Amino acid sequence: MSPIAFLDNGRTDTQLPRSYRACRTLNARHGKTFFLATRLLAPDQRPAIHALYGFARRADDILDDIDPSRPVTERAARLDALAAQFTTENADADAVLPAVLHTAHSYRIPTSLFDSFLESMRMDLTVTEYPDRRALDRYVYGSAEVIGLQVLPVLGTVCPVDEAAPYAAALGKAFQLTNFLRDVDEDLVRDRVYLPADELAVHGVDRDLLLWCQAHRRTDPRVRRALIAQHAHTRGIYDYARAGIALLDPRSRPCVAAALTLYSEILDRIESLDFDIFVHRARVGIPRRAAVGTRGLAAAVWSRSRVAGVMKPTGTQPLRPLR
Repeated sequence: MSPIAFLDNGRTDTQLPRSYRACRTLNARHGKTFFLATRLLAPDQRPAIHALYGFARRADDILDDIDPSRPVTERAARLDALAAQFTTENADADAVLPAVLHTAHSYRIPTSLFDSFLESMRMDLTVTEYPDRRALDRYVYGSAEVIGLQVLPVLGTVCPVDEAAPYAAALGKAFQLTNFLRDVDEDLVRDRVYLPADELAVHGVDRDLLLWCQAHRRTDPRVRRALIAQHAHTRGIYDYARAGIALLDPRSRPCVAAALTLYSEILDRIESLDFDIFVHRARVGIPRRAAVGTRGLAAAVWSRSRVAGVMKPTGTQPLRPLR
């Protein structure tokens, strides 16, 4: 039986609002671009998105905040405890879990998506590199694609959810692969390489060469060619995912479009830096984020005014979550 269950103990006190606020705080503190995009959603959609982010953040904290010199078993035990707390008896012990559980129940989000996420988080405890694209894709499915699938019922669709699901998964994957390119230097510090080893080898690149680039703060031409290839691969996934925006509930499209724009522009920054990622961290500046956010807000207000009073689109029709 899955360690994560659809349970709801009918909480009517102030605990759920507190939990949703805790998730929102985590999103605002750690997910700058994501939080900005979330502000473009309708008010009734935002708490669920914050809750799902809160769950992912809790797992990330377990992986990153503990002294790496401590046994892997300690972090593994904490991940297991996080899964076990998805029960009526234990969820209350964590600030974010009541909201996450309530969101999963309200929107009927499959438990398998949370299980797959935790499986990839467990991989991070022992796996430090990936021999090929297939191995990396297995990790990315649980670490990123399932996030797109989790939020899809909250966003709503104008078609059967199964038709929109591949695009939602692809967008989560594109975001993750963008992070991998941006954070090569940072990941090496953590003894991790999130680029397929066989694809790097085509260009004469291995971990030792990446470490040399890190030590000398320069991008070897072979590494630059390998990064260009990974960059092009990620661009293609964005192009595919973009087609899925039209399948979403109109009121959700400005949010997803803004997130796609801002994250894909990290690729633009990497390219404009000539892939000099061992000196500079690619960022989208505040003025650009503000400009995209302003346009997105205008589009969001317009779309919500258009659909006001109109029947909801087809697809998953969730129970209304607590705001």
